Amino acid sequence: MKFGKEFKREMVPEWIEAYVDYNGLKQILQDIRRSKESKQPPTPARSLDQRLALYRNFSGLNLQSSTQNTGDIEDQVIAVNTVQHENSGKFYITKFLGSPEGAENEISFFNKLDHEFNKVNTFYKDKVDEVMREVTLLNKQMDALIALRIKVMDPGFDAFGSLQRLSFDINNSTPSRITSPLRMTTVDTDHMTVGTSFDPSYSRQGSSTNASHPKVPINRNTLREKRDIDSHKSDPLEILDHIKIVNTFESPMSTIRGVLRESKENDLSYKKEELKKVEQRLKIIFFEFYQKLRLLKHFSYMNLSALAKILKKYEKITSRKAARSYMKMVDKSYLGSSEEVTSLLDRVETTFIKHFSHSNRRKGMKILRPKHKIEKHRITFLSGFLSGCSIALLVAFILLRDDRKLMDKEEGTSYLDKIVPLYSFYAYIVLHMLLYAANIYFWRRYKINYAFIFGFKQGTELSYREVFLLSNGLAMLVFAALLMHLHMNSRAEEYVTRIEYVPLGLMTVLLFITFCPFNIIYRSSRLFLIRCIFRCICAPLYKVTLPDFFLADQLTSQVEAIRSLEYYICYYTWVKSSHGHNTCQSHNVYNIFYFILAVIPYWFRFFQCIRRLFEEKDQSQAYNALRYFLTILAVVIKTAYSLRKSLAWEVLAILSSLVTTLFNTYWDIVVDWGLLRRKSKNKFLRDKLVLRHKSVYFIAMVLDVLLRFAWLQLVLKFNVPSLQGSTVSSIFACLEVLRRGMWNFFRLENEHLNNVGKYRAFKSVPLPFVYHEEDDEDKEE
Repeated sequence: MKFGKEFKREMVPEWIEAYVDYNGLKQILQDIRRSKESKQPPTPARSLDQRLALYRNFSGLNLQSSTQNTGDIEDQVIAVNTVQHENSGKFYITKFLGSPEGAENEISFFNKLDHEFNKVNTFYKDKVDEVMREVTLLNKQMDALIALRIKVMDPGFDAFGSLQRLSFDINNSTPSRITSPLRMTTVDTDHMTVGTSFDPSYSRQGSSTNASHPKVPINRNTLREKRDIDSHKSDPLEILDHIKIVNTFESPMSTIRGVLRESKENDLSYKKEELKKVEQRLKIIFFEFYQKLRLLKHFSYMNLSALAKILKKYEKITSRKAARSYMKMVDKSYLGSSEEVTSLLDRVETTFIKHFSHSNRRKGMKILRPKHKIEKHRITFLSGFLSGCSIALLVAFILLRDDRKLMDKEEGTSYLDKIVPLYSFYAYIVLHMLLYAANIYFWRRYKINYAFIFGFKQGTELSYREVFLLSNGLAMLVFAALLMHLHMNSRAEEYVTRIEYVPLGLMTVLLFITFCPFNIIYRSSRLFLIRCIFRCICAPLYKVTLPDFFLADQLTSQVEAIRSLEYYICYYTWVKSSHGHNTCQSHNVYNIFYFILAVIPYWFRFFQCIRRLFEEKDQSQAYNALRYFLTILAVVIKTAYSLRKSLAWEVLAILSSLVTTLFNTYWDIVVDWGLLRRKSKNKFLRDKLVLRHKSVYFIAMVLDVLLRFAWLQLVLKFNVPSLQGSTVSSIFACLEVLRRGMWNFFRLENEHLNNVGKYRAFKSVPLPFVYHEEDDEDKEE
């Protein structure tokens, strides 16, 4: 594989703008090659003095320039100058020492190379500084965790009388206080070193092992205290008097308590359950922090490789020597010489293994470095095999239906109207899954980090092949059951007691697969889906995350599928098989739930918007909640009109549907997709686009408008002779699923670009402890 493709493949999607523009530099080298071949003078470029003036005028501050000593490097055609900025650090500018005639493209190359390197070096330094600030916070969090562990596991601990009962792993520090494993002991401005002060473990002597909360491994070596410093010791648990637990309101009980107390901070209860929650949250924080360090190290390595590769290409094309001088400067820069990330990686591994995996290195590294999924050929084979079976069964069903001329007979039409609601539920699900598989394919192709946006655990996210396999498997089961049902109906005398249980058996199989507790058929993904559905049902009581409201949006496009579940219950509880369809609609209870089920998905989204409004104080969530409330009214009025035909209900249904459709269409295009920006570089679109062809966005906007207004047909009831019974509602329900599939791609594209704009490549996890620093001296004054 060529380096350019590998470099692009290995980029962090959210940091793509911070990498070296390898293709841009390569394009300039191609221009140099063509220029040498044609011997035509290219466009002029800025000189060194002009670029120095630009740097000076950039911020209006004084700059001091110092030229690197390149005397030890002979026959080099460049000299790299270091420009010292008072606030922003160092910048590097290259002076071309070769003949200026015919070398304008080469000067442009080094101009571009300097710009890209300075960009990468500044970005890397900023990220490392950010990481070092996070280390300070993690130090304080670990101090609090260790003290809490001692307090919970040994409530009778006395710092002065029982200090010998603790075991400390000492490393370049004094045993006068508890210090976290990430404590920094020596700091150098150029090469920061991170040392370990204390790594305490604990136990309660004489206590029995608690199976529900395993204890941390304990070093039984007794600490020998020095008598001359006994009087200067401080209470290691004093830190607990200055901290509180941060309540993230992630569970129903915490939400209710937070509303009653009107506070996001709770006093410590010193319970094992509390300690377990804190450890779990810190475990996630350390995992995310470790991933950031790994990506920073990989970012440095890939950019250094790109610089070396592009300079090697330059020497090959121009036959000039420049790589040694430039790479010597790169090696001395912050990007090439910084060791903070490597040191922190080792320290985080040691801390995580010691405190969160019971000193089991294999277990700890398995958590910190989960294996990437390997694409298996059998997935592709099974997908093709099941899709072929599905198509064959569908063709067999159509031929059998035509052979028995069910569409020409009145009883045949009645039979289809009866079984279509039983099997249409699976059609909506299969169609949605196929569209989701297509979305994953295009998200991957255009480097949209859907796994990070959805918060999937690394190594557990499904690929488009796997989703396609599941959808084809479900489709095969549905077509097989439908064909069996049709065959048994032709011999009703033989299967009179069994024919009605075919759809119910299919539903039982689907529910069993979904809720199966065994580790088969992508158990982690099934649990993730079940968890998100449960959080949607309890919308006001759970903190709203992107997967939650994204799934709730999917449910709003599956109203007909949800109503099919109601028909299942009615069909198998109240009515006989021969009169099922008509009798269900004659029940008042059925009609009441027909209203309720249509409203439930929008009700989920309404409560989610209200929750986000109170938590995030974002006014846009109030407008979003209003949008879903108007949609609820429109759905109720439209449902009432479908059950009670009258002119008044028709007028109300048309007006409410028009208002809601206009509001939703505007929100889709402007808010969710971020298009139709007035001051955009791309007219009527947005500044940043993932797709190259702008026409795709305009086509998508037009289709969204048309499909949004398509559901008005259910109100206006245009006469289509070839469409009868529930076929019309099924077709428009499928159109809504198609619209939602298109909406999904552009919605995640906009979310991804927002992350790219903020260089946000990691999940934000709230810290478990908050410190309340009290200055006693100020109080005395």
